[in-house]
Amino acid sequence: MSMDWATFGLDLHVELDSTSGRRSALESALRESIRDGRLAAQTRLPSTRALAAELDLARGTVSAAYDQLIAEGYLTARTGSGTYVTGLVRAVARPARAVDTSGPAAGPRYDLRPGSPDVTSFPTAAWLRATRRALAEAPMAAYDYGDPRGRIELRTALASYLGRVRGVAATPDRIVVTSGAVQALSLLAGVIGRTAGARIAMEDPGLAFHREVVRRNHVDVMALEVDDRGARTDLLLTSDFTAVRAVVVTASHQYPTGVPLHPQRRDTAAEWARSREGLIIEDDYDGEFRYDRQPIGALQGTAPEQVAYLGTVSKTLGPALRLGWLVLPERLIEPVVEAKRYTDLHTESIGQLALADLITSHAYDRHVRSCRLRYRSRRDLLTGRLEPHAGQRLTLRGIPAGLHAWIDLPAAGPSEHDVLVAGTARGLALGYLSSHWHDPDGRPQGIIVGFGTPSESTYPIALDTLNHVLRRLTLRR
Repeated sequence: MSMDWATFGLDLHVELDSTSGRRSALESALRESIRDGRLAAQTRLPSTRALAAELDLARGTVSAAYDQLIAEGYLTARTGSGTYVTGLVRAVARPARAVDTSGPAAGPRYDLRPGSPDVTSFPTAAWLRATRRALAEAPMAAYDYGDPRGRIELRTALASYLGRVRGVAATPDRIVVTSGAVQALSLLAGVIGRTAGARIAMEDPGLAFHREVVRRNHVDVMALEVDDRGARTDLLLTSDFTAVRAVVVTASHQYPTGVPLHPQRRDTAAEWARSREGLIIEDDYDGEFRYDRQPIGALQGTAPEQVAYLGTVSKTLGPALRLGWLVLPERLIEPVVEAKRYTDLHTESIGQLALADLITSHAYDRHVRSCRLRYRSRRDLLTGRLEPHAGQRLTLRGIPAGLHAWIDLPAAGPSEHDVLVAGTARGLALGYLSSHWHDPDGRPQGIIVGFGTPSESTYPIALDTLNHVLRRLTLRR
């Protein structure tokens, strides 16, 4: 029922319905009228008796509405004088920007940028089953504030899975569940940054975003050279790296060069960590995906007290889940748990329980195996499409693994800029090597192709487009 109040020289439309209740409707009408200026500051409102009679409301209803708005600061009561609108500063109306509500912002037609899996392959049915079982079986405590380390169900499942699949020496008490890999790296950087002057060495080339995560925790970053045997961990033993307290390595599949860390370099890293009381941060971002042999086991398995192992489901399931983990040396468990507690208290619980179910039911293993076959065929297709027209001038670098590949661009060939501009003109998005160097001046150039990103239907078309761009640029030379 709608009513208008105008007897007292004020125009107030009150929408009274059974859903919100009369008091709530009156409060809303008064509140909005004050906000938009129809009830100006210092306006004297009618008495509760008079307004109740005008609107055919109980006097108690009007009194309760006035009291609520007085408590919120919209009204003020002056003894012996009445009720007035307070002197609130009204927001200045601004022209609204045109908003396109037709859908998400248009992206590239063909996305071959690295960093994401094919999210169209997300195991929706399996995740729904796991979530239903998790909700049905979850104790009531799961809906309360949780342990900063994460749900014990997931930590137990991860300890078993990581030991079986990645050779990680893990027990549930050494695992901290995080809101993705970025938070895991940030927590470690924050703990290391408590030591004055501490530095973290990071691979060069490597992911620039991760370098920024470390720097935002007030820790200086040192470039650690990468060659065809992986990170130059021998440099950690030199005087130039004396202040380094930790090193971040992608041991199984270096990003972005695609090479594994040589066994001798693994031993050297462990030796450095033992002798200097340093920490190896092993980012095992795509360790399950190796296509020519069994995946190389994690470095952590050979030096569990020197390595903080970082993992995530962002490449196997999808980044939207925001689920990652750390397997920590004993000395770092309490500092990291404390940092997690004061960062976000704990990672959301229902997703943890669903992932634990997915792992223990082996649905996760089945999904990973399916993805491995799919991504292997995609890499093979990429290799086949490059060779017929590029010959020796363009080389696909790195081992058959992961979700990306580096296409080398020789000095005499097209530049990164040439390829990116030509690709953009045809709706093709690519990654590029220059953005990964700590200092790109004078460093090799290359194109980083993320063959995990496109859907199954668009991937062949994306490769045809890449093929066309590279052929045209190569023939111009």
